[in-house]
Amino acid sequence: MGWVWLSIFINLCLAVFVPWADDDPFVGLEAPQDQKTILPPLVPPNKLDDSNRSLKKNGQIPDYIIDNCPLVHLYSEERYWPSDIAEYVTHFDIKDAQGNNVTDPLETLKLSSLQLNYYYKLFNGTYNNISSRDTFLTSRDDFDKDPKWLLGSRPEYGTGHIKNGPAVLMVVDKGNGWVDAFWFYFYPFNLGPFIMGYGPWGNHVGDWEHSLVRFYRGEPRYIWMSAHGGGSAYRFEAVEKVKKLRRRNGKLTPEIVHRPLIFSASGTHANYASVGQHAHDVPFFFMPLSDFTDRGPMWDPSMNYYAYVFDGEKIIPSSDREESIGVNWLHFRGHWGDKQLPWGDSRQRWCPVQWRYIDGPTGPLDKNLPRMSLCPRFVWWNFWKGCPARRLIKKGEGLDAEKNDLIGDNCGILLYKVKPRWLRSILRILTWRGVLCFVMDYFTG
Repeated sequence: MGWVWLSIFINLCLAVFVPWADDDPFVGLEAPQDQKTILPPLVPPNKLDDSNRSLKKNGQIPDYIIDNCPLVHLYSEERYWPSDIAEYVTHFDIKDAQGNNVTDPLETLKLSSLQLNYYYKLFNGTYNNISSRDTFLTSRDDFDKDPKWLLGSRPEYGTGHIKNGPAVLMVVDKGNGWVDAFWFYFYPFNLGPFIMGYGPWGNHVGDWEHSLVRFYRGEPRYIWMSAHGGGSAYRFEAVEKVKKLRRRNGKLTPEIVHRPLIFSASGTHANYASVGQHAHDVPFFFMPLSDFTDRGPMWDPSMNYYAYVFDGEKIIPSSDREESIGVNWLHFRGHWGDKQLPWGDSRQRWCPVQWRYIDGPTGPLDKNLPRMSLCPRFVWWNFWKGCPARRLIKKGEGLDAEKNDLIGDNCGILLYKVKPRWLRSILRILTWRGVLCFVMDYFTG
């Protein structure tokens, strides 16, 4: 029996303590040799000039961006589907933090009513000049009763088209051949998570989510998907793809493209790269607070979207449709939903970590579009500002989780090759998806 234990010990050392001595599970998924050359740096939009621009200054959207638009699997039991921001705002007034009307409540709000600053009359007859950051879209209906406009629209079966739910595409020139394509997904309501059966907590009217596809000379290299205050970055070749016919000028062609697939979580609409249960906005796996994704109705944002190009100097509408609604609404920095309900409101509840209803979100230009990193921001403990792009999909947990050759181990290479399985199971129990797993997963991808 001694040789058995010796074999186990050696195997453990090679596979766990000296992971680089084991055969690398990521071999074969790395970038081709021509991608391993040193690529030029990204250029902040405010430092672009004619010598380093990646795009022409005409507002035209390159075809490769549409060819690589992510497809979104919405949750099969979703209640709040995507909607059109132009129709959405008609159900609101703009108010300041004190509840004063910034816009005329007798007029129907339009996207053109949204702007950077406001000059308006107060109850006492004086006038006030404030930044839109201090304003809220305030619903005219009781959102707690689910008015019809709050429910959004489901995608058509087969096509994935949502007639009343255009996405918003923001293309940002990052210079030296780099281009970022931000796809924004708008939902009229965010239904927060349940904690051990109680909730939902963290609900808010209006919900902006987005994904980023980063290109170099027309080739997609990376993809980032938002989830609450953070998100996940991947090498483009790592995420699951779906074969689709290429579209040109709204018409199908016989050419096939492989488009990336992301999964939108139930209620919260956080985006993930796999199916199953996902820890919600916490660094380690925590089952009582989770998001859930599945292969529900597929949404194809490329079939209906508002598109703009940011060339480092100005925002350029890409067609007459965008010209008609203008660009002022993009500069609105206020909240796209009601202010957090006061504690005395009968609709409000509180638990030790969250309120039932919180402030609505801010819009696309508040998501750090000029960023050089794939991540828009960093939590306090990420003092080195790391944002590694994963080489394998981070798998979901639970009964709905899927396992295949594209799915990586959430403990990275730390436990990937540990054999026999019973030993691997014991180590997983000991690490409990904790600090060790998290650190290894973060640095190995």
